[in-house]
Formats: sequence, structure tokens, C-alpha cells
Amino acid sequence: MTRDHGYSRYRLDGCRCYVCGFARSRYDENRDRAIAYGTWQPWTETEHVRIHIKSLQSCGMGLRAIAAAAPCDRKRLQGVMAGQERMRPEIAARILAVEPSLENLAPSTLIAPFGTRRRVHALVAIGWPQQYLAEHLGMDPGNFGMMLKREQVIVRRALAVRAMYGELWRVDPADHGATPGGIARARAYAADRLWAPPAAWDDDSIDDPAAHPDWTGECGTPAGFNAHRYIGVPPCPPCRDARNAYERERRALRAAANGRKP
Repeated sequence: MTRDHGYSRYRLDGCRCYVCGFARSRYDENRDRAIAYGTWQPWTETEHVRIHIKSLQSCGMGLRAIAAAAPCDRKRLQGVMAGQERMRPEIAARILAVEPSLENLAPSTLIAPFGTRRRVHALVAIGWPQQYLAEHLGMDPGNFGMMLKREQVIVRRALAVRAMYGELWRVDPADHGATPGGIARARAYAADRLWAPPAAWDDDSIDDPAAHPDWTGECGTPAGFNAHRYIGVPPCPPCRDARNAYERERRALRAAANGRKP
């Protein structure tokens, strides 16, 4: 492997070009300044790095994937896991910055299905027939249906569904050959199962198992409870909770006004 020109190539490969020499000069300047101010820390302990690597491994990331995401040499990770006690702070920082995102996981890693299901359900809710979505993913309808019922999905499939959702959620199915009857059946099928449309989900919450769709734009408030009636969807749990809390507060205020205990 040929290293990029810079400090490491100056030190490890003996390159004396202008770029490598300048990088060495800047390194020395920064080091001397840090030493003068008492902030020079050429090494850091690795225990917190080791714990982070173990956490990433528990999420399905191997050392090769972690090294690629950092980026750093896989042998450095192997050294840390074997008991190496110190490493450069900048390398430790890169490793600690690695998160177990879908892009960083191995394609065959099994993950929770919530975001995958919700994205498919949302597309059906706006009229995409499931056979069209299956074809878009290169799946037969039977396997597509089973994917929506499984307790886990593989990362490769989750990424494909996420890409499909990003492409289709603002597109009219009729423009891609779906018939009026097929669109109507898809919407009715989703409505019977209370599948939320894309407008009810935020990108930040659609993968969160504890999240609920915001059907009304006011879900989680007493006003959201009443708004459900206008859209013809039963109140969601956050709206029911908000309504119950509102009624309890009203009863308490009435009781206090009458001099009674709530």
C-alpha cells in the first residue's frame, strides 16, 4: 500500500518531497507548541477504545469493517483487542467516531425490521401496489410478503428498501403504470391496517422502535385526539395519552374550584 504524502510518509517511507517535508514541519510546530503549553499528549489509553470496538462488534461490525470506517490499519485494532495499552489520540478519535450505521455494517447482518416495514407500509398507503414494490426490489411477491413479516431483515435489503422509499415517496404510482384500481386497493389495504403514510413519519424517527407516526401534525397533544376524527383514523396512543392527561387535569381543576379533593 502506498501512503498519501504527508507526515506518515515522511517518517515511515522516507519521502522528502515538499508536501511530506511541510507536513513534518507542521507536526513539529504543533508538538513544540503543545509541549510549551503543557498539553502535549502523544499517547492515549486504549481501554475506552477497546470497549467501543466491542460495542461495534456486538452490532455486527467486524474489525475489517471498523478499520474501513475509521479509517485505520486493521492491525491497530487487532493490537488494541490483544491488550495494547496505548495508541495515538488521533487514531483513537477516529475509531471512537465510528457508529454502527447501516452503511458500516456487513450486508448480511441481521437488524430490526421496523424502519423497513414502515417504509413499505407508507408507500402502500399512498397507493403503491405491493407487487410493484416487489418488482422494484427484484423480489417475487411471496418473498416480499415474508420480508414484511420477519422479525429481522438483512442490512442489504434494508438499504434497498430505504433507497426505494427515497425514490418513490413523492412519486404518483399512476405515472409508473399502476392502474386506478390497483392504487385504490393498495390505499384501502393500508387503511384497514392503519399503515401510516410518508407524511406521518420523520426521517429521524421512522427507524425508532418506540416512535409513533404523527398522523395529524398534532399527535401527542389533546388537539391531536380531535384531529384524528377529521382524517378518519382512530386516535393513536400518544393522542389517547394526551387526551387522558388533559381530562385528569380538568377534573383536578374542577375539584379544586369546588373545594374538593380531585
